Amino acid sequence: MVSLPTRRFGRTELQIPLLSLGGMRFQQSWTDLPAADITSESQVNLEETLQLAVDQGFHHVETARHYGSSERQLGWALSRCEDPGRILQSKVPPREDPDVFEAELRLSFERLNCSRLDLLGIHGINLPEHLDQTLRPGGCMDVVRRWQADGRIGHVGFSTHGPTELITASCNSGAFDYVNLHWYYIRQDNGPSLDAARDQDMGVFIISPTDKGGHLHSPSQRLLELCDPLHPIVFNDLFCLRDPRVHTISVGASRPEDLERHLEAVARLEDASTLIAPVQERLHLAAAAALGHDWLSTWRHGLPSWQDTPGGINLPVLLWLHNLLEAWDLESYARARYRLLGSGGHWFAGSNADALGESIDDGQLLAVLGDSPWRDRIPGILRALKERLAGESQMRLSSV
Repeated sequence: MVSLPTRRFGRTELQIPLLSLGGMRFQQSWTDLPAADITSESQVNLEETLQLAVDQGFHHVETARHYGSSERQLGWALSRCEDPGRILQSKVPPREDPDVFEAELRLSFERLNCSRLDLLGIHGINLPEHLDQTLRPGGCMDVVRRWQADGRIGHVGFSTHGPTELITASCNSGAFDYVNLHWYYIRQDNGPSLDAARDQDMGVFIISPTDKGGHLHSPSQRLLELCDPLHPIVFNDLFCLRDPRVHTISVGASRPEDLERHLEAVARLEDASTLIAPVQERLHLAAAAALGHDWLSTWRHGLPSWQDTPGGINLPVLLWLHNLLEAWDLESYARARYRLLGSGGHWFAGSNADALGESIDDGQLLAVLGDSPWRDRIPGILRALKERLAGESQMRLSSV
């Protein structure tokens, strides 16, 4: 059995491997299927992936109540793929009614066939009301504290797709031992939340660096060329792991082979700064050549929030997708994210540009762009995005 390097996971005092096995992609279905509907082929694939992960030192396994059949299938597999050092984590969403939260927590334990979770995440603190549902007297955290007192839960954290300000406020509440959040090369805006987590001595787990980090499992030819001689997965892993604020990153494997490039990154971590510096330089130069230095330094200035934009159009996200397309040809990623806007609920807030030219006209948009130095250019960018990326709405795999 290989031993992956570990880091102290904040005040939990757990020594967590640099790579965690995420349970979001190797399950059979995004529906919590009855046991009889799980195929042997799916279960064998999951168990082979888990066993290889264990053999390579992935002692941290994390899943969630609403990852379809993941908990059930892991519950079968854990006893067959023994690991004395295993750190087991699942996640349950906050609820208005703490009894509903507790029922889902109980179901997680049943599906996983476990008597204890080392780590429990409050899944999806994406809105202020989610934080309130968790922390108010009589809320979900009171349930968690009771289960902790009974020895059934070790440490409690939260996961989030929310805005940086909310993530930072949640960290600063002092109620959580760790956080699962998005931060990687193409999206570094949650840096202040990493600082807040460090100041609170919280563990930091990076969510989905491969998929949400740019569909790096199927990178564009342009990105492959710019990252050469590193694969984009290796580059992004090194970028994340060289930061001392980060303790572990998720490997959302759908099959055993998906572990390989992440293991390569860890093997090269000692040389991370030297390896990624020329790649970062090429990526920056490519972005500047495609978009211009002025745009890169000012495109965010004066943008209203999606709540203050006609039709809820999420201008910051849409212009970010424009940048990813023009600079590095991240077409599949931009298309997926574009189509989630307006259909992903609080996980992907705001709307895409489909309403522009229909229920929303340029004049309405220009009225809220008075402080933007790119006021006259933005409507054209949005129309180009709509033409290039629009299509059938894409629902988030789990709608909870």
